[in-house]
Amino acid sequence: MNKVSPHNPTVVVIAGPTASGKTALAIWLAEKLGTQILSADSRQCYQELNIGVARPSPEELRQVHHYFIASHSIQETVNAGSYAAYGLKVLDELFERFGIVLVVGGTGLYLKALIEGVDDMPPIPMSIRQGVTEQYNKNGLPWLQQQIRLQDPTFWAQAEQANPQRLMRGLEFKLATGTSILEFRKNEPQQRNFKVIKIGLELPRAILYERINLRVDQMLAAGLEKEVQDLLPFRDLNALQTVGYKELFDYFDLKTGRAKAVESIKQNTRHYAKRQMTWFKKDENFQWFAPSDKENILSCIKSAVNGDHSL
Repeated sequence: MNKVSPHNPTVVVIAGPTASGKTALAIWLAEKLGTQILSADSRQCYQELNIGVARPSPEELRQVHHYFIASHSIQETVNAGSYAAYGLKVLDELFERFGIVLVVGGTGLYLKALIEGVDDMPPIPMSIRQGVTEQYNKNGLPWLQQQIRLQDPTFWAQAEQANPQRLMRGLEFKLATGTSILEFRKNEPQQRNFKVIKIGLELPRAILYERINLRVDQMLAAGLEKEVQDLLPFRDLNALQTVGYKELFDYFDLKTGRAKAVESIKQNTRHYAKRQMTWFKKDENFQWFAPSDKENILSCIKSAVNGDHSL
């Protein structure tokens, strides 16, 4: 029997940087453990985004059922809070059938919200959100960094200063409330009714970067330019402020050449992977493995579930 006791529900987090092999490993583990997968990727949830977010293939999705994949429209507001609410509902349903569920993805904030809870934040008027996004698209990261330094220097001192998503979020809060986003962060973990095992995937940097570069080439060969071109009317939506789309928008606007846009996608993806690793390495509860170390990962999971022999 591959399931664990429903009296000891367990979430196994499979996290790591982009292109580290999370999807393939998670599908293998899900089949071995007889369970299903809840994604924790803030972009693969959008129906309209496919190639550029490395969504699991139709064949992979047929192998193991995934939740939070192509589940929302780019015109919906999806954030850490709404993800946590969605994910907890899915987990409640899955724990009725499975004692163990895999949560797989590289969006650290979403994983944190699901496992520890998220602070109650006031709503941001859409006009402010759109205004910040439009200014960022027009003026770029230097403008955004300058605005945060001027408007909220305390947040700037703690922020991921090269992460436009985090900076835009901080600026939106300051403009909407007159108060720093830090004032709303309590960082008090909430109680959950499940155990958590955290598995991190790690590769030597040179190999990871090689995989990232290859993946971008494969995306372009698969039709990424057409996917991005079709999304031009929606370019100011929050869902499209992401690597692989913004760079090609600039190419279509004749702000840069194709070769430069492609190199920027690769470079920005490498930078994103580095930020992901920095986030996950701060969490001492992760156990780190090479993605190819499947059997040891499976053994680690089995031994960590309270010595339950029903695995």
